[in-house]
Amino acid sequence: MSDSGAAPAASNGGRAFSAFEWLVALRYLRARRADGFVSVIAGFSFLGIMLGVATLIVVTSVMNGFHRELMDKIMGINGHAFLQAVETRFTDWDDVSAQTEKVPGVKLAIPMVEGAAGISTPYGQSGVLTRGVREKDLLRLPGIVGNIKAGALKGFDKGEGVAIGQRLAETLGVSVGDKVSLLVAKGAQTPFGVAPRIKAYTVAAIFSIGMSEFDNVFVYMPLAEAQLFFNKDNEATVVEVFVDNPEEMDLFRARLDKSVSRPMMVTDWRQRNKTFFDTLQVEKNILFIILTLIVIVAAFNIISGLTMLVKDKTQDVAILRTIGASRGSVLRVFLIIGASIGVVGTIAGFALGLLIAKNLDAIRVGLNKAFDANLFPAEFYFLSRLPAIVDTREVTVIVVMTLVIAILASIYPAWKAASLDPIEALRHE
Repeated sequence: MSDSGAAPAASNGGRAFSAFEWLVALRYLRARRADGFVSVIAGFSFLGIMLGVATLIVVTSVMNGFHRELMDKIMGINGHAFLQAVETRFTDWDDVSAQTEKVPGVKLAIPMVEGAAGISTPYGQSGVLTRGVREKDLLRLPGIVGNIKAGALKGFDKGEGVAIGQRLAETLGVSVGDKVSLLVAKGAQTPFGVAPRIKAYTVAAIFSIGMSEFDNVFVYMPLAEAQLFFNKDNEATVVEVFVDNPEEMDLFRARLDKSVSRPMMVTDWRQRNKTFFDTLQVEKNILFIILTLIVIVAAFNIISGLTMLVKDKTQDVAILRTIGASRGSVLRVFLIIGASIGVVGTIAGFALGLLIAKNLDAIRVGLNKAFDANLFPAEFYFLSRLPAIVDTREVTVIVVMTLVIAILASIYPAWKAASLDPIEALRHE
């Protein structure tokens, strides 16, 4: 036998995965000209597993990043719970917000007047969601704090200025100090009916939340001015509540019922965004299943490659059996070969996946410059950058799953090799 490494067989001693078994397996793994086709299949198996693991890590990290970024952006500007008056005018909003802020676990309760309006300048127009808030509340709003790109909010309550998003400012072609006109359909009551109301405001500040959908639609104005503009005499339309733990909304609702004296209609972020986040999770699960098929295809390549290797090494296996190698020893040799392809491919895919996931946005920027293209347009994906968050548990599941698939794929060819009858094999040779 030319390359079976039979000499050490006598020193095997019956130990599982002994040095002899590893030596034979590694000799079979090394490519020779005669075994070139088998080596090509092993190479494709390695590449398939590596790319499958790397792709799974990158995709799950991107989906995690999307979920986290969207949650932070949406909750940073929209709040976790929303309190509205039941049947009556919401004139006691100050008392309700004060009582709500005393509820354990509540960080912030902001009364506001909210309404849809049109906004225009000589350079553009758009539909917006106008929110009237107090200066002290606006300065505490998580999505606004630290995100003012131009202008200032100091003296916001005393002026007739508005704060608008950066993308909206670009659409309208305005900067701080310029005028914008707000239009609402339900304005003053006249003898001829309700007339539209239009009023010009100075842009006092420009903010950038980092989520294009919000930066293009929100306009903040002083609460008192919003009450006049929307005909809400000393009223609020909603009290937005921010809590410490958004996952404990049921506990918050129970505490709120005990703390707020008047009946309130309460909705929370789960109801408002349930479909959106459920869709993200479904997409993530489907992508995981689809990309796992890459690993399974690579596993089939391991089966075919090992099967051909067993056929090619029939005489070598017969000689090993003749000089004392047990069936278990032969089985372990081929199991080591298949498992080695899986382990090395998994490690390479793990390293490649982490490298890409950790530098994903830099890679996107580089590709955009190289191909003069926009591979992640913010207006379609809501976010201004490509986020990726590596979840240790998910990466562990991917690595373990791939290793199990690779080992399972190696079992049948290894069993076939161990089942060879040495006398019959040598006779046919």
